[in-house]
Amino acid sequence: MGKTIKVNIMELASKQGISLTELSRLSNVRVATLSELSNGKRKRIEFDHIRKIAETLNINDINEIISIVDK
Repeated sequence: MGKTIKVNIMELASKQGISLTELSRLSNVRVATLSELSNGKRKRIEFDHIRKIAETLNINDINEIISIVDK
């Protein structure tokens, strides 16, 4: 079957009541990048982006942002 990486940015932002546009402004990560990560269209994940998102959303566990799921 295979595995894929899921980035849970949209869910996390929504849980905190902010849009991807607002997350982009607060984290200084381009909204296009956030959208591509959320939709699984980005093949590379920059740790700096994950760090900025985690800091902005006050997340201490990377597993809240990234998970490995069946395709």
